[in-house]
Amino acid sequence: QLDLVESGGGLVQSGGSLRLSCTMSGVGFSLKNYAVGWFRQAPGKEREGVSCIGHSGGTTNYAASVKGRFTIDRDNAKNTAYLQMNNLEVEDTAIYYCAAVTSRTGWIRCRSPDFDYWGQGTPVTVSS
Repeated sequence: QLDLVESGGGLVQSGGSLRLSCTMSGVGFSLKNYAVGWFRQAPGKEREGVSCIGHSGGTTNYAASVKGRFTIDRDNAKNTAYLQMNNLEVEDTAIYYCAAVTSRTGWIRCRSPDFDYWGQGTPVTVSS
């Protein structure tokens, strides 16, 4: 199976920045064959899509709440995806998950049911 490991979460004050990484691995795995997404879930709230990126990195989708502040990127050679988070707000506090899927359609919607493989998450806490 495909393994995904997130890192880079932590505690930051509002207005600060964090860079999350998601390293993926598995037998016969090549990141170029997968779309990647970042999702988050705050306590007591449903999981939501934050940003998703296509196989080549040329197509992206962002939630309205993070557009202009977050940037998704990928390095297929390193089997790693990134989420650069700038101008963090208290409302960004959540567990952040990365996910991957080989589907060629649907991923652009950046909805969790369309993704098959998930990491365990990394916590992000933004203080006021």
